[in-house]
Formats: sequence, C-alpha cells, structure tokens
Amino acid sequence: MTNLEQLKQISNAPGFIAALDQSGGSTPKALAAYGVTNAHYSNEAEMFGQMHAMRSRIMQAACFNRDKVIGAILFERTMNEKVLDVSVSEYLWETKGVVPFLKCDKGLLDESNGVQLMAEITGLSNTLDQANDHKIFGTKMRSVIQSANAKGIADIVAQQFDVAKQIIAKGLCPIIEPEVNITIDDKADAEAILHDELVKGLAALSGKQKVMLKLSLPSKANHYRDFNDHPNVVRVVALSGGYSAAEAAALLAQNDGMIASFSRALTEGLQYEMSDSEFEAALDANVSNAFNASV
Repeated sequence: MTNLEQLKQISNAPGFIAALDQSGGSTPKALAAYGVTNAHYSNEAEMFGQMHAMRSRIMQAACFNRDKVIGAILFERTMNEKVLDVSVSEYLWETKGVVPFLKCDKGLLDESNGVQLMAEITGLSNTLDQANDHKIFGTKMRSVIQSANAKGIADIVAQQFDVAKQIIAKGLCPIIEPEVNITIDDKADAEAILHDELVKGLAALSGKQKVMLKLSLPSKANHYRDFNDHPNVVRVVALSGGYSAAEAAALLAQNDGMIASFSRALTEGLQYEMSDSEFEAALDANVSNAFNASV
C-alpha cells in the first residue's frame, strides 16, 4: 500500500529525485569518474562495495535531505545494504526524509526498430514483494529510444505500461522511463512520437492507476508540460542523459513543472580523495543546481 505521506511529498514538494541506481554495467564508469579505478577492487563484490561506499557518502552528506532531495532511486543490490547499521530505505526516509524508489529493470535488449526494449524482468513479483518489505514507495524501469521509429517507440511505451500495471497491482508507484538518446539527429521527431504514445498509454489506465514519467530533457521546451496536470501522473521528472550538470539544469529550467532526476549530473565533480568538507561543498553545489532548476 502506497504511503500517503510519501505520495504527498513526491506529488507536491519542491525538490528533485536523486538517481543513485547505477547498475553492474555502468558501475565501473561511475566509479572511475569518482576516482576509483579497477586498481581499487579485484572482483565484482569489491566493486559494488566501493559503489555502496560512494552512495553512502552522498546519502550521509548534510545537504542530502528532504529540503531539496524529495526522493532517491536505488539499485536493487543497494536495497539490501545498510547505512549506519540501518537499511538504506529506512535511513533515507526515517533519517533524511527522502522517499526511496527501486530500479527494477534488468537492462536492455539489443536495438530493434530503432529502440532498445527492456530485457525480461525475471523475478519481478518477488522483487516487488521485497520492495514492499523495505517500505519502498515506487520503482523505475528504463528503455532507450535510438531513432524516431514509430513502431519501435509504440513498442517501448506498450512494454513500459504493461510492466507498470504489474507494479501498481503490488501497491507501488512505477516511474516509466523511455529515455530518448540526446545525441540522435531526429531527437525532436522521436519526442513527438513518444508524446503521442504516452498520451495513449495514460488514457488506458483506470482512474486509480498512477504513474510517474521520467523523460529526457526535450528539444522543444515544455514539450511534455500537459502531463503535469494529467490525473494519472504523479510527477514528471527529467533525466540528465549525459548533459553536464550546468547544461541539464539550464535545460530543465525551461520546462515548467518538470523536476530533476539526475545521476551523472548529481555526482559530477565528486572525487574519492576529497576531504569531507570538499566533498560536501561539491555535492551541495550539484544539489542546489538541480533543486533550483526544479523549482
């Protein structure tokens, strides 16, 4: 059952959602940007240990709290980790006032019809049960649009909404994330098709079925603004998609009602060897940029 206090915060509170959900494939790159190379770990378990240490450092920072960060998306492995001897989800909500979400997809299929659909989400029902046990509010699942292919984009949206309905049935709020690759030549055309397919997907929901939309920052400002007031949409959030923190914040500020859900832009400039005060200052600058652009 969705926590009504968390729903109110995610629906209305000023702030942004931190994406701390780097998975196995993106972890080495995220760690390298942080200054932790493969010389710092010798196997996968140690790699994930280094990643959790980075995430824990972020979550424990004084600037990381509900004043600016209203939610945080976790990697599945992180859900079963602890911060200061309590579960991560409990620490986020009870200590920081930050609503926890869970990345539930299992990666992407190879490109077909100009898109990368989600791979089969094996064990989804069990994962959602664990999320409920950890008092997770919602989930996130990502697929990627690589060209303005109408069939491919229709397939992506159909898959996203199909899984979303399974998540809603478990009492969780799904974040639908059909990312549009920001480097493609026909990005604006792809976004036009995506908008129309999302309209269709939302129209097929019942009045009680609620979702969130996580979308690439659009080529045309306010392209997705009509979703802000849609009765089935809890919130519209933006992914940074490879833009720098400054670029992402500037583009986000052009889109009324859309808030940030940044990953790379949030951790930009953070370094393993920084002192705690240096780390806090760098993170605070990124948090403030994302917050200011979101409000």
